[in-house]
Amino acid sequence: MKKITIRNQKCPICGAEENQIKKGFNPSGTQRYGCKECGKIYTLEPKRTAYDEETRELALKIYYAGASGRGVGKVLGMSKANVYNWIKKTEQR
Repeated sequence: MKKITIRNQKCPICGAEENQIKKGFNPSGTQRYGCKECGKIYTLEPKRTAYDEETRELALKIYYAGASGRGVGKVLGMSKANVYNWIKKTEQR
């Protein structure tokens, strides 16, 4: 069996440094890797897709100032569903 080594790659499960292979990309475009030793597929540095707290607060302020959820989404460049979900969470508290 041929041993494949990718620079500075280490499996997060078994810790093997050899037999690490590229396995395509995840939906956000980050490189995926696979370990031939344990079969685990992993991403070394996944992108964070969540919005920060400041953006959430800004969206809620705009909404409560009188704009619609759809309008807030257009202004901030996000889905209106995000805005409505944040409104529901604040109302439940």
